[in-house]
Amino acid sequence: MNLPGEFLSRMEAQLGSEYPAFLACYERPAYRGVRLNPLKCGEKNLRESLPFELMPSPFSRYSFYADCREGIGKLPAHHAGIFYSQEPSASSAVTALDPQPGERILDLCAAPGGKSTQIAGELMGSGLLWANEPVRQRAGALMSNLERLGVRNAVVSCAYPERLCPGLTGYFHRVLVDAPCSGEGMFRREERAAKEWSPQGVEACARRQLGILDQAAGTIMEWGVLVYSTCTFSYAENEGVVREFLRGHPEFEQEKLPAAFGREDMDRGLGRRIYPMDGGEGHFVARFRRVGENTCRAGEHRDRLKGAPCQKAKELMDRLFFGDRGDIRLSQARDRIFLLPDELPELSGLSVLRAGAELCEVRQSRLEPSHGIFMCHRPEDCRDRLELPADGPEIREYLRGGELDCDGAGYMAVCVNGAVTGFGKASNGRLKNRYPKGLRDLS
Repeated sequence: MNLPGEFLSRMEAQLGSEYPAFLACYERPAYRGVRLNPLKCGEKNLRESLPFELMPSPFSRYSFYADCREGIGKLPAHHAGIFYSQEPSASSAVTALDPQPGERILDLCAAPGGKSTQIAGELMGSGLLWANEPVRQRAGALMSNLERLGVRNAVVSCAYPERLCPGLTGYFHRVLVDAPCSGEGMFRREERAAKEWSPQGVEACARRQLGILDQAAGTIMEWGVLVYSTCTFSYAENEGVVREFLRGHPEFEQEKLPAAFGREDMDRGLGRRIYPMDGGEGHFVARFRRVGENTCRAGEHRDRLKGAPCQKAKELMDRLFFGDRGDIRLSQARDRIFLLPDELPELSGLSVLRAGAELCEVRQSRLEPSHGIFMCHRPEDCRDRLELPADGPEIREYLRGGELDCDGAGYMAVCVNGAVTGFGKASNGRLKNRYPKGLRDLS
């Protein structure tokens, strides 16, 4: 691998006697892994669903090393959302964030969704996840991954921090800034990252990272937590940004990470660094606590679906799933109705793309269920379901968009590996496919 000379010179000075070991890592394959999705399954089910072995990683309780190569995205278990393909050390930032069920969490730089879906798994369906991605072209992948993994309590927005954060002042218990960086920790996986690297790019990233942290600081309530992470080795983008942030924000204190992964940072030893020699591609994580007051200025969300449309939507939910509908919150955006999270701030002016899970599409006088509402339910929650073997031809045909033989009538969840992977409409002994065309496996 051709690595930039200035990068190598800096790493030699930075690592000293460990530099040869660092350099030797680039002669070996990059780490690969998967992260279990607890919203869909447990570890036993995950292991039984994959055609390769898993080894626990030190970076999170749900993260594993795996010898998984090309084609992992074609597995029925992937379509069902029971795992997320992720280099194991990438999960370290959310471990440092330590989300708790019932909390409000902001992931400020969220696409493609690895850390957002990990946060959602820790929340276990309660509280609120706000996933923001400033670049519109990347926000689609974020929404798709949240839907695939069955996340129902998320808001997705597309806004630059300076526009989003003032409207959410003091609202969040915890905020993650996994900042855009020079990507030095990606060199083993993406040769393009090494080709695009430059010292000027490192400096530009450091300035941008500090600006993002400045905006994020205002969204955190008193005693709330802010985690800053990158996938780069540069001091300027890591400890240097931390030092400048603390200098400008006396209302925050840096906390020592009680973590077993990686090694201490290069300044005060409170953050953590991960090199390839430490079992991960390359990450930096620092955690701060807000000790100054911060009054919440976010308004209360009041836009709810009411009257006959609300009643029809609840009746649809009753036909599809078991459970109490007494206090569900619904809203309508154009011809779509959404099942909202239990707790929401005012959304207007915040460039929100989606709030909650899409329940259905309004088609004249009827409601057509959406893929997303099935993906955020477990098989046992569904009134009608078709269980398919993971190694059989039926699931392959379904994922290609084909029809299947089945008994029953009406809308029916399609399940594989103990998880819902989509739905169809049964009639006259056939299941008409409702798997979204953009997700189908046409190989």
